[in-house]
Amino acid sequence: MRKKFTKILWTVYAAVLLLIVIAVFCVERGWIGYMPPIDELQSPISKYASQVISADGRLMGTWSRNENRVFVGYDSISTHMFDALVATEDERFYDHSGIDARAVFRAVIKRGILGHKGAGGGSTITQQLAKQLYSSSAESTMQRLVQKPVEWVIAVELERHYTKEEILTLYLNYFDFLHNAVGIKTAANVYFGKSPKDLSITESATLVGMCKNPSYFNPVREPDRCRERRNVVLQQMVKAGKLSETEYATLSEEPLKLNFHRIDHKEGLGAYVREYLRRIMMAEKPDPSNYKDWQRQQYYEDSLMWETDPLYGWCKKNYKRDGSTYDIYTDGLKVYTTIDSRMQQYAEQAVYTQMGKNLQPKFEAERRTSPNFPYSADLKRSDVKRRIQRAIKQSDRYRTMKADGASDEEIDKAFHTKVPMTVFTYHGDVDMVMTPIDSILYYKKFLRAALVSMDPMTGQVKAYVGGPDFSHFQYDMAMVGRRQIGSTMKPFVYAMGLQGGMTPFTTILNVQRSYGGWCPRNASRASYGAHVTLKWGLSRSNNWVTAGLMYQIDPTGQGLVRDLHALGVANDNMQPSLPLCLGTCDITPAELASAYTAFVEKGIRRAPLLVTRIEDGEGNVVADFVPRTNEVYNEQTASDMIDMMKAVIDEGTGRRLRSVYSMKGPIAGKTGTTNNNSDGWFVGCVPQLVTAVWVGGDERDIHFNSTAIGQGSASALPVWALYMRRVYANKALGYDPERDFDKPSPPEGVSSRGTHHQTGHDSDGTSGGSESPEQEINENKDKVATKPKPSGEKYFE
Repeated sequence: MRKKFTKILWTVYAAVLLLIVIAVFCVERGWIGYMPPIDELQSPISKYASQVISADGRLMGTWSRNENRVFVGYDSISTHMFDALVATEDERFYDHSGIDARAVFRAVIKRGILGHKGAGGGSTITQQLAKQLYSSSAESTMQRLVQKPVEWVIAVELERHYTKEEILTLYLNYFDFLHNAVGIKTAANVYFGKSPKDLSITESATLVGMCKNPSYFNPVREPDRCRERRNVVLQQMVKAGKLSETEYATLSEEPLKLNFHRIDHKEGLGAYVREYLRRIMMAEKPDPSNYKDWQRQQYYEDSLMWETDPLYGWCKKNYKRDGSTYDIYTDGLKVYTTIDSRMQQYAEQAVYTQMGKNLQPKFEAERRTSPNFPYSADLKRSDVKRRIQRAIKQSDRYRTMKADGASDEEIDKAFHTKVPMTVFTYHGDVDMVMTPIDSILYYKKFLRAALVSMDPMTGQVKAYVGGPDFSHFQYDMAMVGRRQIGSTMKPFVYAMGLQGGMTPFTTILNVQRSYGGWCPRNASRASYGAHVTLKWGLSRSNNWVTAGLMYQIDPTGQGLVRDLHALGVANDNMQPSLPLCLGTCDITPAELASAYTAFVEKGIRRAPLLVTRIEDGEGNVVADFVPRTNEVYNEQTASDMIDMMKAVIDEGTGRRLRSVYSMKGPIAGKTGTTNNNSDGWFVGCVPQLVTAVWVGGDERDIHFNSTAIGQGSASALPVWALYMRRVYANKALGYDPERDFDKPSPPEGVSSRGTHHQTGHDSDGTSGGSESPEQEINENKDKVATKPKPSGEKYFE
């Protein structure tokens, strides 16, 4: 009987071997299944997500469509991962050449003949990789049997082209660990918040355990089952000699220690940066037929960027070796940004602190009783309804229902029907039940903010915040959104005067005048009727002095528009006029920061630089980016402007940096506020950084009533202070608070200009806004001072 059974086994074994030989021959001939060409085998994984990397080497995020896979090399993966994988999935991995004959025989006898389902399969790691790469899901046992020989042949070919280490690396890079964690690099981050190199033994065992069936052993949904599977992997490591019994006893008692967070492009560090780069890198060449009439400005900006900015449309302008253009979703690019992750974090925290803990509560307390909340009480109810209706038509819900053929009545009913939704708060998202119209008004009440911080020497953008929270407020107010800049325009006016031969100590009569029907107002009558210096006028942001200077040097506004374009302002709608001197045109915070670099860098303006280089999936540098510069002012003008803007901080409208935030060292800057406190601005300059901050509502009719709270020195300046204090506190960043601005060397035989200090009361009023170029007058307008203000007295714009 025993001999007979042995004979049967050998007969079955011989038959199986014969079938394998026949199947392999048919596969190689192409008669069975799909045999990939050699060049495809040499690069089996062709689609990788592109990575966005900070200047200090931190992975900020990825771009992908379906599979968020990021390649990581063998040396960058914990050895525990390889030990656990081999011990569990293929104990003789290093001894075979793709097919393990003993495992195949065991599977045939125990599973095929004896029906032992727990006997294990015969697939090697290489075969599993071949299956993942080239086999579709089998719909029947027969289809799976046909797939097997194909996988054997592909496995042997893979073993011919790759080392054992490379096969293990390919396997771990390809495997889908669920939750958009495709590949070991993403999985390590999603489940444990680590890089693959830093995975512990138990963490490695957890991930390897998922390889058997990631859905069944999902550590998030099935933690107990996953833990049991992890311990099975640890037992296999003991059998393979990678762990001792003592180590197993200790490790098997550990709970699952997950640090789980989903990968979402809307979340994480620098979400506005990543979205902006994604959009401009994949941009097509602007075609006027794709723009509506009201998008003329956007077409102008896009066309200008296509011609002047190498990064804009980079993926469409450049070609791979095969002649196709790049795709950031599949080509595995590494995009090295100029963003410093630490400074980016400080910037985001500064915006959150000022907006969430200070301004937003004050705004709601001030405006809550208004029947038009969050809109201005000055608006007619009919105007508010029109604005709400416009917001409805701009919503995704409206567009979707309209596209699906819903009637106006059905849409109106839907917007007035309460539904469950998750909404933003500064304390975390909360679940609520409200109508979509109430939801629109709910989000309208949140004030917005933006910050752009640049290195004036290189143009590199070190921090970039486009709003309070990208998940809920996706419109980018840093690089895309335009708002009137108010008194932050004034340094450009004064710079024109200096370029024309004036000095900071040139005097001008401080009186109110009418200019052809335009009569600018001022927030203070300090030194009224006196001849004051330009330096004093700028430090107090005096509108009468600014308008008087503008009337003398550029009454038509043509020169100012020319300078603004030279400074990088891409607004095609700027109308030359005298009131332009008070900041009635729309500019982005990034453009404003870039323009101010000309003052810090001796008259040379730097365009914002967001990316230093791009590497392809093989590590080859395929693009380098350098600063784009142009000269706007001479060195003496730039130096004088820095000196004048220092006075803004030391004795003018930015004085609270000294009195409230106790910031010391050389600082130059300018505050700005537009009509009705619709926009608050502050641009702060230190020798190594120029940072522009904007604060305002989603619409210009959403604003503070109180100038004391809504002006730039109270709304935007604190963001800069909170940000810079943390930047200075981190000594590793290399920013010295005591470093002073460079001074131009005087010509031979000419002494430097002397210094002069003139006291006077602050009289910075808000600048021209959308409805009128006139200033808003604050409560202290009639107080004419006869002596210098005591330390600590409030300064109004």
